[in-house]
This record gives sequence, structure tokens and C-alpha cells, in this order.
Amino acid sequence: MAFTFLSADWCNLIFANYPIDRAVLQPLVPHGTELDDYNGVCFGSLVGFNFEKVRMLGEVPVPFHTEFEEFNLRFYVRRKTEKGWQRGVVFVKEIVPKPAIVWVARTLYGEPYETRPMRHTWQFRDDSQHIRYEWKVGDDWNYIDVEASRAGEQAQPGSEEWFITENYWGYTARGAKHTSEFEVVHDRWKIYPVSQFDVRCDVAQLYGSQFAPFFTGPPSSVFLADGAPVTIRSGQEIKA
Repeated sequence: MAFTFLSADWCNLIFANYPIDRAVLQPLVPHGTELDDYNGVCFGSLVGFNFEKVRMLGEVPVPFHTEFEEFNLRFYVRRKTEKGWQRGVVFVKEIVPKPAIVWVARTLYGEPYETRPMRHTWQFRDDSQHIRYEWKVGDDWNYIDVEASRAGEQAQPGSEEWFITENYWGYTARGAKHTSEFEVVHDRWKIYPVSQFDVRCDVAQLYGSQFAPFFTGPPSSVFLADGAPVTIRSGQEIKA
């Protein structure tokens, strides 16, 4: 039976999206899923956002852990079910500043979380907004930073923004023939066009040298999403 193991508000999500070779992603594809693509391109997304009003098991706030930043690298998969295709994401690594969150995520759910110092800056003007997330790698602060309009709209079906954001399932490899599935329930996000952006990320150190060549150039797209209340619910255990 499905149960809710976390609820929160996800706020001000920055997405920077890069084409990545299938051969690099394929070893990370969980059992029972396959790579998903947009017009033949497999994307990896660097995503920065803020957790707010975090509650475990849907209703229990954890002292000092109800608000924090996250930065992750994710890619896109799909799974064939009796009801059709389920589109979802796989996380290469998720960075947060809270060790207790990392312990729970890694120990109980097998999620690839890591603790690093983090901080963020939000600035709002009448017609624009500046959103920035930072995380520490060694002695250096890495960052993802955008200047965006405050006039947004929902992604158009069939667009790249639709492909990136309209994913309501997550998949975690628990072994060669075992995958955990979880459902991410939220309303559709509003997308804000980005006029300026800057990304500094030590991809080789964070994710491995095999990823580094795909992040040397500019991203295919960058956009900001407003976010919404999110409920994360358990799904199936997919086994051979």
C-alpha cells in the first residue's frame, strides 16, 4: 500500500538542461526503466531549489530541518505499465546542507544524497526576479544563478520545458535487478523565461569525469519554475 513519506513546498526551481550521451547514462538506468528522450536527445538537468514546510510521513515536522536548499543532477527515464508509459527522473546526486536529511534518504530509501554547505539569494522586483543557489566544493562556492521575468505561464505540451518538468515519478536503483519507485504529486508549475544566467559547477568532482565533457558549453535551455506543494508517495518495488 502506498504511503506518504515526505511533504513540502518546492520553491523557485532553476533548471539548466544539457544533452548527454546515452552511453554515459545507460549504466545508471534503474532496472525496469529505459532512457527517455526529447526529439532524440537525452538530457541531464542541473536543478537548484528550496525546500520549505518539510514534514516527514506527511505530517511530522523535523526540528531545524523544515527549510533548506537542494541542488541535484537528474536525467529522464520512462517505465511501461498496464496503464501506459510513466515518465520519471533518476538522480545522479542530490546535495543538501542537512546531515539528518541525508542519513534518512540514504539509509531508508537508497537515494544518492550528500551533505555540503549551501546558501541562496532571492531578489524580487516589479518585473524581474534574481534567484541564486550556491553549494561548496572544497574551498570554492559553486552556483547556479538566473535573472528571470515575473510574467510566466505553464509549459506548452510538447515543448522542451514540458519534457523536463512534466515528470511525476522517481526511480532509484537498489541493485542490478531491484528498483524503488516513488510518486511525486504536485500541481503543474508556472515557467518564467530567463534573460540572464550563470552556472559554475565542478561536474567532474561532484558526479565523475565521464560527465564533465557535456557541461563545458552552454546549456540547451535554462528556465525558472515557481514550484508548488509536493507530496512524495511510495510506489512499487520493481524486481526481476
